[in-house]
Amino acid sequence: MDAVNSTVYDCSSIAQRTAGLKHAARALAADACVVLPTDTVYGIGANAFSARGVATLLAAKGRSRAMPPPVLIAHAGVLDGLADEVSDDARALARAFWPGGLTLIFHSHPSLGWDLGETHGTVALRVPDDELAQALLIESGPLAVSSANRTGHPAASTAGAAVDMLGDSVELYLDGGPRPVGGPADRDPVPSTIVDCTGETPLLVRHGTVSLARLRSVVPSVVPADGDEELDSAPAPGAGPAEPGAGRPAASGSHAVSEPDPEAVPPAAEPADPAGAAAPA
Repeated sequence: MDAVNSTVYDCSSIAQRTAGLKHAARALAADACVVLPTDTVYGIGANAFSARGVATLLAAKGRSRAMPPPVLIAHAGVLDGLADEVSDDARALARAFWPGGLTLIFHSHPSLGWDLGETHGTVALRVPDDELAQALLIESGPLAVSSANRTGHPAASTAGAAVDMLGDSVELYLDGGPRPVGGPADRDPVPSTIVDCTGETPLLVRHGTVSLARLRSVVPSVVPADGDEELDSAPAPGAGPAEPGAGRPAASGSHAVSEPDPEAVPPAAEPADPAGAAAPA
């Protein structure tokens, strides 16, 4: 698919980077979608507070509202404005692993009128460890972001791959080079780790970049939803790509992710009850 009406900005050029960030901020404010690099893969982003923008994102991917996108934020300072009932454990995890490959699920702040899909009143938040992504987030505010690909296709590790799949359904592309930074473009990305912080006990619902051992070094009470105390999908340095299917989440209640999207969260993520089990639908 050709990006007939879309602009690709080579962000290795200071001039194009500056122009691209300004264009992206305007596009997002006007409910359009943009493609940006993250610390895992390329993502397609929309203004998190724009129902139209989020709907455009899901349509571009061919994805239903049952798999709402996570929200990327520039820094932890905006956490209390977006999430309700942030526990001490959640704050400790955010301090230790943000920016980085940890997504935290919270109850959404009741004052917010956003529509991210079938979230059951929750929101998944992450601070990406990527300078260009953070620069855009500072300009635009929180972004709903999913991997830049059509559903069922591999996540894009280059801007060109994203263009081929998404074409002019996206207004512009910020090309920050291959993902992950410093690695081969064809390397399988390791997804972010997802921890549900809506209950009294933090619940690990997807194994990923941050291992269970590292989580427990900060918050010993983290419990894996699948009961697997050993799985660690994050490869050691020099270990090569993760095995096929690595990083797929554990079940969250009756749900599990059916697509290995590094920026996906469990569909219809439901808040945990006080015991840490998923609430019934």
